[in-house]
Amino acid sequence: MQKFRGCCQFRQRLILSTLSGKAIRIDDIRAQDQSPGLRDFEANLLRLLEKLTNGCLVEISETGISLRYLPGVIICGSGISHDCGTSRSIGYFLEPLVLLALFAKRPLSITLKGITNDHVDPSIDTWRTVTLPLLRRAAGLDDAGLELKIIKRGSRPGGGGEVQLRVPLVKQLPPVNMSDEGMVRRIRGIACSMRVPPQNANRMVDAARGVLNQLLADVYIFTDAASGAAAGASPGYGITLVAETTSGCLLSAEATATQGAGAASTGAADDEPLVVPEDIGRAAAQLLLDEVSRGGVTDGTHQALLLLLAALGPEEMNQVRLGPLTPYAVRTLRHIKEFFQVQFSMRTEQQSSTIFLSCIGAGLKNINRKVT
Repeated sequence: MQKFRGCCQFRQRLILSTLSGKAIRIDDIRAQDQSPGLRDFEANLLRLLEKLTNGCLVEISETGISLRYLPGVIICGSGISHDCGTSRSIGYFLEPLVLLALFAKRPLSITLKGITNDHVDPSIDTWRTVTLPLLRRAAGLDDAGLELKIIKRGSRPGGGGEVQLRVPLVKQLPPVNMSDEGMVRRIRGIACSMRVPPQNANRMVDAARGVLNQLLADVYIFTDAASGAAAGASPGYGITLVAETTSGCLLSAEATATQGAGAASTGAADDEPLVVPEDIGRAAAQLLLDEVSRGGVTDGTHQALLLLLAALGPEEMNQVRLGPLTPYAVRTLRHIKEFFQVQFSMRTEQQSSTIFLSCIGAGLKNINRKVT
């Protein structure tokens, strides 16, 4: 049994435990906090895992600061529905869903309800335009099998969004070899608004283009002004920008304004006014330029996901090229070594300040899949 302390990387520990079949025990979960123990979104994630698997065992102490998790068989299937709540957005739950569903017994088709756009987790637009294409390229999937469809948008704090996710099965992941970052050739994006005047989306687009057009002419940003039942329960707006390179790599950045966005960090009231749309557009453009300057085949948000796909690949050389590693990616490397005994070798390129990471994959095979 693997033993850990603290709430850090909680979601990733559950993913790796389920894929490797190793039981885990986590102690001292926010033991020094004023409200110790598991949060409601973490308990919600455990309920989602129980829906996807058969035979998993979850034991939580009376105070909630200790957890024992015995993984079960990944089943998945169709017709599943899950309410993600309003503490974290749907993006928080998508990474476990996609990674586990690839190695399930049946293809996954699930409806998720909750927040689609907020400032904490990757938005649905980032998942649809960057994460899924990255998964298709690294896992060798076709466009028809892996699909994310937005039914309704929902902003913090009320939520009300709804998406449909379909994930196919794989027998085994192909080797990952992504070392050519290329040069940025165009920028695409989407500006969305919910329960606010549609002009807010156009104002974000104009502000973002004001920054990006100084460096690149090929900039096109779509607008999506949701209204009525499709706009969720709370007002909000945001913009997602994607830089496409000559080698097919995608780098993303986003900024979102939601009602009460500063409540968690500044103690502000839930009726805190929204940020000016021009500030959101400029902030997203600057964040995208920062990601491009760091280099690598993907942005900082997707580093950990790409490293996981490389580690789960076949027992041959897998290589990726990344910019400076984020703290989350560094902790991911440690967990990969603990669960799968896969260790990455690193080589730094001084000219571009990028890092080449290579490993011999764990050779994980889908033992749950039906043999036909």
